[in-house]
Order: sequence, then structure tokens, then C-alpha cells
Amino acid sequence: MKRHSRGVSTAVAVSLLAAGTLARAQTASPPSPGTVQKKEPMTTRATGTFDVKVTPQPSDDKGDGAVGRMTLDKQFHGDLEGTSKGEMLTAMTAVKGSAGYVAIERVTGTLRGRKGTFALQHTGLMTRGTPSLTITVVPDSGTDQLEGLSGKMAIVIGADGKHSYELDYTLADAP
Repeated sequence: MKRHSRGVSTAVAVSLLAAGTLARAQTASPPSPGTVQKKEPMTTRATGTFDVKVTPQPSDDKGDGAVGRMTLDKQFHGDLEGTSKGEMLTAMTAVKGSAGYVAIERVTGTLRGRKGTFALQHTGLMTRGTPSLTITVVPDSGTDQLEGLSGKMAIVIGADGKHSYELDYTLADAP
């Protein structure tokens, strides 16, 4: 399986996490008696598959076709059940294996039983065949039971070409 959106190796991430935890433990002072501590929301992982239909659209690019525009229609299955509609802009280069894209999509559905909508922002780069992809929940875009949603999504493409997702998210109390 190819895995996009996880650029830091697990060993480095664990080392950084351990160092950060140790530093916080050494500098943190215990709460004073009677202090009410705010509980931090716990990160949850939602997983599943999705089907996507990408439809090329006319572009305003009058040059060499390096800039493209597409619509996205997705159907999510698993912990996230729903649909999304979005727009993607792409940029091709003269160097084989180098390109970029940005996209915004609005997801409507149910995330582990909680109904609502939220927006995802994609930033994807390919540098001479090496991919990097960040997909982030747009801050304060959650509605209804998904108000306060934040997180990041990874797309996993299996050897069979099937798409799946991993959404690491928190649901904080709305402001």
C-alpha cells in the first residue's frame, strides 16, 4: 500500500513525541488544590473506503495546458458515511513526476453516528515522483453534531487501486 500524508518516519515521530512529553513533564507544575482542569479532547481515528469521480472542467488557462480544473464527487463508507463535492486545481510542470494540486471539498454525512457537514482542504505536491499530501479539516467548518471538529485525513491507495481514508480527529466543545 502507498501511504500519503505521513512524511515523518514513525521512529522520528516517536522520538519527537517522547522528547516533547519528557520536556512537558519536567516543566509542568501540578495544579493547585481546587483548580478545575479543562479536559483536552481525545483524538479518534475513523477509517473506511471511498469512491471518487474526478471530472475535468474547462480551464481559463490559455497557455500550454499546465493548469487544470476538476470537480470531485466522493462517496465515503466506514466510520464516515456520506458524500462530498469539491473543486480541484492542478499545475503540471515540464519535469516528469513534478506537479501540484489544491482542492476544497464539502463533506455531508455521519461520522461515527454524529451528523453534519465539514470542509476538507487538500495541498498535494509531487517532486520528481515523491508525493506529499496534507488534507486538513477547515477550522470551524463543522456543523450540527460535527461542530468543533478538527483533524487531518490521510489517503491510502492499495495495490488494487482502491482508495481508503484515515481521519484523525477531535470534537471539541463548540465556542
